[in-house]
Amino acid sequence: MKDWRSQTHVRWECTYHVVIVPKYRKKILYVKLRRSIGQMLRQLCHQKGMELEDGKAEAEHIHMLLSVPPKFSMAMTIGHLKAKSAIQIHRQLLETQGSLFGRSFWARGYFVSTVGIDEGKIRHYIKEQEELQKEQIALDFD
Repeated sequence: MKDWRSQTHVRWECTYHVVIVPKYRKKILYVKLRRSIGQMLRQLCHQKGMELEDGKAEAEHIHMLLSVPPKFSMAMTIGHLKAKSAIQIHRQLLETQGSLFGRSFWARGYFVSTVGIDEGKIRHYIKEQEELQKEQIALDFD
């Protein structure tokens, strides 16, 4: 049986496949920074109570498997990760001096897809629940 995560009034499994892309795909620069960027993203996820379950930094993009509590929207989650990591990348890795206004590291968009229980299993479960409820109603009238 699956180990579901839980909070006060909810048990959940919200896992997403996310892909983000650097704004300027400078492979030479990005290849040198990708291990540090991965550590930054993992730390930022941990700070918000999210989990970066798996990730791979390719030459031009990053794939992540994120487990995000249902209290966070994906837009807010990705916005947080990209904004905070861009600041850290400029300050720590690129050693940018002065104001960071107008500077960015990530491209504007992102890709996100849900990863979860197989659709066929869900359809079977729903159908099974409907049949069980019909049986219970029939027992109530007997």
